[in-house]
Amino acid sequence: MKEKILRILREAEDYVSGQELCEQLGVSRTAVWKVIGQLKEEGYEIEGVKNRGYRISFIPDIMTEAEIGSRLDTKVMGRCCVCYEETDSTNTRAKRLADEGKPHGTLVCAETQTGGKGRRGRAWSSPPGESVYMSLLLRPLISPIHTSMLTLVMGLAAARACNEVLERSLVEKVPKVMVKWPNDLVLEGRKLAGILTELSAEVDYINHIVTGIGINVNTKAFPKELAATANSMYLAAGRPFSRAELAACCMKHFEACYDTFLKTEDLGALREEYESLLVNKGRQVQVLEPGHTYTGTALGIKKTGELLVEREDGQVTAVYAGEVSVRGIYGYV
Repeated sequence: MKEKILRILREAEDYVSGQELCEQLGVSRTAVWKVIGQLKEEGYEIEGVKNRGYRISFIPDIMTEAEIGSRLDTKVMGRCCVCYEETDSTNTRAKRLADEGKPHGTLVCAETQTGGKGRRGRAWSSPPGESVYMSLLLRPLISPIHTSMLTLVMGLAAARACNEVLERSLVEKVPKVMVKWPNDLVLEGRKLAGILTELSAEVDYINHIVTGIGINVNTKAFPKELAATANSMYLAAGRPFSRAELAACCMKHFEACYDTFLKTEDLGALREEYESLLVNKGRQVQVLEPGHTYTGTALGIKKTGELLVEREDGQVTAVYAGEVSVRGIYGYV
């Protein structure tokens, strides 16, 4: 009920009477009054005027089930949402919840992580109250060999969402968020987000997939060692953003991209759009593989998700695994 009241108050152009809330929700005035009190305790400023009703005048930037749920425009993704003030890692927490039977589409969010994870066991800095840290639990009926493409699906969906939210800000000349194959988002040549997808499967059956993403949203300054390579939406636009709005927007676009992916279990229908946002495309790249390094030019991706790289001798190689660095982008100059 809390998320429904939030949605009604936020979308209303004027005061909403207590009686109208009761009729829409099928509850008593006492129940509405209790929820309004709870919202005020969470930091919402809600005006209550006799004979007029309630009007919301301030929405705090918090990641709660009610705040995210009140912004969702999905059928499945995020409809089951679990939020924590603090957790070790949203990916780790989502895997635990998967083992407990949480359904497909469960979204796990946290204000801060004590053990945030990136690819290859790297730590992910997770200061409280600044960014989006979330993981999505999936239970798809697809072949395990196709799961790596879901990282690219999430990358495209998150880039769509970030660009939509940035465009709504009405700030002139806001740069576009791009994707860096296979698992990062880039803004103004610096890292905005990272994605980590983890799989639990048998030989021919998927138990569950967890795809997690950390997005730098309202960070105003980075530690010295990250300042040259990291960026945030706040730094790019000069204004703060609602993290819950961004999380809900990610779910909307992921659901659409995921449904498209499921039709063929490949990226054929998404490839053109993905490549239009691919910061690697047309750039010199260095491919770092175990015991082997080579350079070339990124051409795009295959419909199965591999990065196509034209080597200096003209040979085109499909890069499936390994670390790819891009000239002019963070991490490789």
